[in-house]
Amino acid sequence: MIRVNGEPREVPPACTIADLVRELGLRPEQVAVEQNGRVVRRAEHATRGFAAGDAIEVVTLVGGG
Repeated sequence: MIRVNGEPREVPPACTIADLVRELGLRPEQVAVEQNGRVVRRAEHATRGFAAGDAIEVVTLVGGG
């Protein structure tokens, strides 16, 4: 079990950040992800997995003026 934006969430053992972003219905180029207080570079999303208890924050980037 991990926490995503403060909410508990079950993820499969092989789940990556990229998988989670897709599961949340978000576009990868429009999100920033933090894992346990550290920003994860987008280039690492496809290879970075989770450990039990991880705290994940997913922030949607919105353009405009």
